Amino acid sequence: MRWFLTLLVKLILWFVGLSLALVLIYRFVPPPVTATMLMDPNGITKDWEPLSNIDRNLVTAVIAAEDGKFCSHDGFDREAIEQAMARNAEGGRIRGGSTISQQTAKNVFLWQGGGYVRKGFEAWFTFLIEQIWGKRRIMEVYLNVAETGIGTYGAEAGAQRYFNHSAARLTRTQAARMAAALPLPKKRSVVNPTGFTRRYGNTIAARMGVVRREGLDACVYE
Repeated sequence: MRWFLTLLVKLILWFVGLSLALVLIYRFVPPPVTATMLMDPNGITKDWEPLSNIDRNLVTAVIAAEDGKFCSHDGFDREAIEQAMARNAEGGRIRGGSTISQQTAKNVFLWQGGGYVRKGFEAWFTFLIEQIWGKRRIMEVYLNVAETGIGTYGAEAGAQRYFNHSAARLTRTQAARMAAALPLPKKRSVVNPTGFTRRYGNTIAARMGVVRREGLDACVYE
């Protein structure tokens, strides 16, 4: 039993040290690749851009669509988590309450899919990036590693794919449609969307005005 406990302690210390080192490195260096990218059978098209080269409309759009409390929470939206748990207890399709911070932690350091083990690691990495990176860096990394289309990752590659121009100049409608497709980028159309995706994009575009007026994206630009 003693050797097992010794091994366990060593493994925990090793994991903590490695995770801290990775988070510190990625505070300044772009993550070169993610597990999601490596497992994508469609290949990888990506182009890292600093946040200063990404139109604010897209930042506003993803906050409006994914995480309206991004600037006020500590990485976890407890109200959204409780609501998701209540819905899941009723049965049907499993839904999450993930924030942009949690999604970034998962995208960069972990793998897709559920499970309590992955969720536990996700919580740990979310705590670390909130403490070490801060909101602006979290948003910058999120917009560069998020899947924006089939085999396409990041805002710049997505903008080039759909609009044939840089992510530095996105209209409100373009940004809203990119944000609307983020949960299912392989299935939702960004160019000439129809049905739910079009309606959802219009809803996000309307919410963007609220985000900007109430300063819900201000922490990214402080």
